[in-house]
Amino acid sequence: MTGLCGWFSTEPPALPLADMAAPFGVAVPLRTGVHSLGAAAVSGGSHEAALYHEDGLLIAHWGERVDGLAELARLWRTHGAQACAALSGHFAFAIVDERRAEALLAVDRCATRPLFYQTVGRTLLFASSMETLARHPGAGRELDPQAVFDYLYLNAVHGPRTMHAGARRLAPGERLHLRAGRFERMHYWRMRYTEHAAHDAPHGALADALHCALGAGRTSHSPSQRPVGLMFAGGAGSALLAARLGRAAEAAPATYTVGYGHQAGAMLNRARANAGRLGTWHRETVIDADDVADAVAALALASDAPCGDPAAVAMLFAARMAREDGVRRLACGIGAAQLFGCSQQHASLARAGRYERLPGALRQLLIEPLLFGAAARLPGAFERMRERIELSMAPAPMRLRRGNALLAHGTAAVFEPGFLELVDPGAPGAAQEQAWWLAQGRSSVNRAVNLELQGDLPCRLLPAFTAACSSSGVAPAFPYLHDAVVAMSACLAPRHKTPGGARDLFARALREAGVRLSVTPDPAPPLPFGTWLQGDARLRALAYDSLAALAGRGIVRREFIDLLLARRLPEDPVLHGRTVWQLMMLEAWFARRRHGGFAPAVTNREAAAPAQADSNAAAGVALPI
Repeated sequence: MTGLCGWFSTEPPALPLADMAAPFGVAVPLRTGVHSLGAAAVSGGSHEAALYHEDGLLIAHWGERVDGLAELARLWRTHGAQACAALSGHFAFAIVDERRAEALLAVDRCATRPLFYQTVGRTLLFASSMETLARHPGAGRELDPQAVFDYLYLNAVHGPRTMHAGARRLAPGERLHLRAGRFERMHYWRMRYTEHAAHDAPHGALADALHCALGAGRTSHSPSQRPVGLMFAGGAGSALLAARLGRAAEAAPATYTVGYGHQAGAMLNRARANAGRLGTWHRETVIDADDVADAVAALALASDAPCGDPAAVAMLFAARMAREDGVRRLACGIGAAQLFGCSQQHASLARAGRYERLPGALRQLLIEPLLFGAAARLPGAFERMRERIELSMAPAPMRLRRGNALLAHGTAAVFEPGFLELVDPGAPGAAQEQAWWLAQGRSSVNRAVNLELQGDLPCRLLPAFTAACSSSGVAPAFPYLHDAVVAMSACLAPRHKTPGGARDLFARALREAGVRLSVTPDPAPPLPFGTWLQGDARLRALAYDSLAALAGRGIVRREFIDLLLARRLPEDPVLHGRTVWQLMMLEAWFARRRHGGFAPAVTNREAAAPAQADSNAAAGVALPI
């Protein structure tokens, strides 16, 4: 495992730095630096981690462009915390300055490299993984009940919260500056959208941006190793990456496809045909219920929070194939759907908003008087149409809230009363609404993109792929989240960020690369976990045992679990299978870390303490450091 860790403190160290860095293992080099106010360690090869220690300035850098630490040191000495605005690439770094008695933590614009922190007395701890942070004796391992609720509501723990109370995570484009005993957390970068941009050739701009992204990700490699592999679903995003990789690489790029469910044959056939046209070195495999059961423990062990995305299973097996072939870096198309309006969340918001595009006279003079007047009490299809119209007329954040699967069950029916006393059920929805209205764009399309970049992308998708790669011993790569691609997408007019606009954009970019493929920008079909759960005895036993153990932790009501497994799952295996996955992975995460759940003695005041700490950080409140 690669990453960084360390601390800034005016007190004697509570443990040797090597002990804190022990989770990194011995398979990769560990470099350390220590001075009177802190310590830092980095783990990884020379191309992915670096340490700078000169004149009392200690910099631990994890990510790309590790050869630029001297420039980062110069920027820090001349511009202080404002140096973050001049940086590019994928990174997480920590600066501990002995002469200025200051510290600075920062992550890149999409938070592709996580960075966690916690204050313990007069010490600021930081690490790239929660396991490493928790090695410090002062770092508490108490669970944050609000984070557990948020995970079940949003399928992920959205920052700045983590599963551990008191520990926090930096958000995309965010930095934490500690100076004179006060720390300030703020964004040094926000996505700003050009609503009325008129690209003459947006497909050319996309190709140029990907060329920059793939050039920045090159590293040296031995002749027996392929420099980079690609998780290849056969869709537009991965196909364009494969085409650009083929141009940039010395040898044919390696592509990996994972098929599953009744669509496995079609998925593999399409990917195989497209890989043949692209000239890649292609491998494929099919996974089933047995593979899912085997993957649960590996994903739980490699994740900083419960893995709420079943697609991580396919990612895991793609990473394992890459490792078997000697590939050291595995790229994926994550970011394409989010930046260009093709994600499932975009699709759900677009479907709900179709009614607004009908002529106003038709809506106000015919449809609404009929459905809400003469047919106001009629059930069945009329009732469903009224619900869809009401949903379409609601603001987009309200549409997301009303479409939430957890709220459909009712929180009182899902959670134990004692657990609900510790949380604010409206907090995750309010956070989504705040992110929606704070977006630097006016159109609903760009606001939806911003919601993805601040929520699902850094908190669910990136951690899932990173955990799959870490478990398999390969490094993750995210070309679509390169600064050039992100900036290019911000300059696209909203009309290009729809399924139709994105389809045309990627098709033209592929034609410019000299490739004609039958591709779609749509995401891969969901893993049929619910269907497998009903038909495979081993997977069903694992899930049922996990949920039975979870019922004893004081979080989810046993009656809800019984109802979910006995009635809801057979009714809709896709929807309720995902709920079972969430609960199963939550229990797997608990079991791996020996957490017992929540004791009744925890009070509302104690549960609210981390939230107060967050507001203090944003306001620059003084701490005893």
